Amino acid sequence: MQETGSRVIEVRCAVAAAVPIGTNLGLVHLLWMLVSGRWLETRGAVIPGLSATGLSEPAVRRAWAALGQGDWTSAGLLARWQEPVEQGGRWRVHAYEGYRPVAVDVTGFWRPRLRGCATSHYHGPAGKALPAIPIGLVARVGSIGPQRLGVPLAFVRADDADPRPAAHERALLVAAVQAAADDDALVCDAGFEIRQLQEAGATRYVVRAAKNVTGRRARLTAYPGRGRPRERGELIRPLARTYRDHALAPTAPDQVVTWQEGEAIVRAEWWDGLVLPDVPLDSPTCRLIGIHDSRWTEPLVLATTLAVSARALRDLYLARWPVEQLPLAAKQRLGAARAFVSAPETCQRLPALALLAGSILTYLAATLPAIPTGSWDRRPRPTPGRLRRRLARSVFPTAFPLPDRIRQKAAVTAHLPTGFRGQRRPRSPVPAPASTSRSSSPQAEVA
Repeated sequence: MQETGSRVIEVRCAVAAAVPIGTNLGLVHLLWMLVSGRWLETRGAVIPGLSATGLSEPAVRRAWAALGQGDWTSAGLLARWQEPVEQGGRWRVHAYEGYRPVAVDVTGFWRPRLRGCATSHYHGPAGKALPAIPIGLVARVGSIGPQRLGVPLAFVRADDADPRPAAHERALLVAAVQAAADDDALVCDAGFEIRQLQEAGATRYVVRAAKNVTGRRARLTAYPGRGRPRERGELIRPLARTYRDHALAPTAPDQVVTWQEGEAIVRAEWWDGLVLPDVPLDSPTCRLIGIHDSRWTEPLVLATTLAVSARALRDLYLARWPVEQLPLAAKQRLGAARAFVSAPETCQRLPALALLAGSILTYLAATLPAIPTGSWDRRPRPTPGRLRRRLARSVFPTAFPLPDRIRQKAAVTAHLPTGFRGQRRPRSPVPAPASTSRSSSPQAEVA
């Protein structure tokens, strides 16, 4: 246990080292509370969770202040977190015919009772959008041994000036394009549209399209000799569908490829050089690919700009699933599904910090020896839940030597009021009541 705790503290110190002195110590305490499961035990209460780690009352107050008022950003913490992952030598980036998948997704932290919550997120079981704190995720996909793992590159919050989901998705795609390298390809689920990717400036992407998606050829057919000349290209329909009791047949594909995987037969059909149905012919083009697998109940339709094989394209899209592990580890393993905070900045920072802690816990669980739950667990797997249960048995290791930069800030506070007077705010001046007399002149008042 001492070796495991030391490794956990080392990683957290490396992440918080560049933060200003004093705030970095508070972040180390906060990350320890998250990964040790104390937040899950207190059902979303931050201050009781910090107290349960064995910290003193002043340390708890300093960590709480560092959460909402500290000088740190999620972008800076993520940049520091990528360094030990890349330098560790255990994590291997996935690549398919020269392209590395970078998954893009949006997760919501539900806040149904938060007053003044302007943001929302779609909830599938409810069938509508509910009040939530949405966080956009951008993660590069790799693996440690047989376990796939997504390392976050950016967390994007919704804009206070425009909290609509569409505006948040646009900002997320712009951030994903900026974070991606030259050999990265953005991989998105059906929640994103081709038009949004093109408006964000994405040139390398794979996105799941709707079953009724259509496109048009970027070139015009030859003039038949009579009638009005065509202004738009031929309409392409990858899948058959029904519209107002009329059966619409699919368009013949440009190329068909078939391969076998075990007992399953996979058939891919694609159409090249397409534009959106309602844009000019000189707009950015893409290709639509329909993948039919005998193991699936419905075909998969993908839109892409990559000149890769259909099998590599299918593997690129399926490689996006590690991005779902980040909110799963944060919400279910660390307790971020519930949060008793109401300050606007704290409501945004706490989910991002929980996502980072979930990524750190998943990485450490994959690199450290697997921890059995009990004597019956003879084949333990390196999961974050097992590591969290082991860390929950101990308090914060105060005897561990922290780096010199991570320490309490030696600030002079003896002159500041404490207790109730320290929290009391000055009253706002009361405006003078308006005069109700017909005349406000001094002579009228004297009279």
